[in-house]
Amino acid sequence: MKKYDVVVIGSGPGGYVAAIRCAQLGKKVAIIEKYDTLGGTCANVGCIPSKALLDSSEHFHNAETKFEAHGIGLSNLKVDFKQMVARKDDVVKGTVAGVSYLMGKNKIDVLQGVGSFKNATQIVVTPDKGDPETIETEKTIIATGSKPSSLPGIEIDKKRIITSTEALNLTGIPKKLILIGGGVIGLELGSVYARLGTEITVIEYMDSIIATMDKSLGKELQRTLKKIGFKFNLSHKVTGAVTKGNGVVVSAKNKKGEAVEFEADYCLMAVGRKPYTDGLGLENAGVEVDKRGMIATNDQLETNVAGIYAIGDVVKGAMLAHKAEEEGVFVAESIVGQKPHINYNLIPGVIYTWPEVAAVGQTEEQLKEAGIAYKSGSFQFRASGRARASMDLDGFVKILADKETDEILGVHMIGPRAADMIAEGVVAMEYRASAEDIARFCHAHPTFTEAIKEAALGCTADRAIHA
Repeated sequence: MKKYDVVVIGSGPGGYVAAIRCAQLGKKVAIIEKYDTLGGTCANVGCIPSKALLDSSEHFHNAETKFEAHGIGLSNLKVDFKQMVARKDDVVKGTVAGVSYLMGKNKIDVLQGVGSFKNATQIVVTPDKGDPETIETEKTIIATGSKPSSLPGIEIDKKRIITSTEALNLTGIPKKLILIGGGVIGLELGSVYARLGTEITVIEYMDSIIATMDKSLGKELQRTLKKIGFKFNLSHKVTGAVTKGNGVVVSAKNKKGEAVEFEADYCLMAVGRKPYTDGLGLENAGVEVDKRGMIATNDQLETNVAGIYAIGDVVKGAMLAHKAEEEGVFVAESIVGQKPHINYNLIPGVIYTWPEVAAVGQTEEQLKEAGIAYKSGSFQFRASGRARASMDLDGFVKILADKETDEILGVHMIGPRAADMIAEGVVAMEYRASAEDIARFCHAHPTFTEAIKEAALGCTADRAIHA
């Protein structure tokens, strides 16, 4: 029987990063993956392929709507959707190959098959073909990720009622697409198709989109998405979805309680994700889960069974690839006796629409609910020279700071390259910077990041220069 210091189950961002860090720290490591390729949902059917399609569709949209203003003339502009999807597949192929390379580089054994606990220290690996193999380990890290959720009474047939996985591999551009859910996944994939000419209808239970983020971000994002043809139906409760011929009919109740119906070629179920622990045999190891199916852990991300840890989407917290990566490193370093830390308040959230949306820290709504006195400074991108030069005028940066101490409590932005710029907010808050600190250090001109400086100036006695 093969013996390992650490076995990681699942090769997504959390799993493969945990495996690499354990190997760097001198441990003998194996990683178990049920699918043929490494990288998990993120690399194969999530973060990476969706960003590839978002980028391609944004190029087309800009060519269609902005190039003429730049003095670039085009004729016979068209979408080669087959090529667009092929490029996406190439990006995925290169990414998963990179993960495989890293496993080899760090001398990590890759075991293909379903990993299931025989007991707390032994795991059975069952491949697609061939006989099961039992391995022994001192420590185990569960990193099996999540799968799309649905709504009661609605069957996802993966043909007309689809998840994000199928939405990444459609054979053509639909005329109409319904999004059930106004969150990150739906709005990103909806953006891909809206730019290519699809009529997008959003049906959202809450009274705003991206409801977990600062309300001002959702309001501005909704305004900008309407420009590319999104139609929003907020405060609507979906009651059913059925395939009808070559399309789908979604039934719902509006905020008045009236029954309404929507028809489209496809319906994308985008109401979130749930932890995936099927086939793990947690009961054989005695690992406990909560009523939501999450694996219960302590502050060290160790389960109720000593030596078994869990990270990423199977434990509480935001289901984000970078959160899983941080937890993977945290567990690896904890195993060898180091004292790592994770500040969950400083895990940034990003939505890769255009304009991009990004945030870290507390929202205005959270600060009000907690009774924390705060001040706010904001700056509109339409006042930015860099944004005018690139024709990216939508959006703003907002900084929230403690009213007495000026410590930054939250950074919220929607605009060009917000996904990259949010890192400045994370660094500032990690070192407990004040708004004045940001306002006083030099930002290059002309850049989008000047908007962060201006928002910080706005927090400091309304000192914004260009507002």
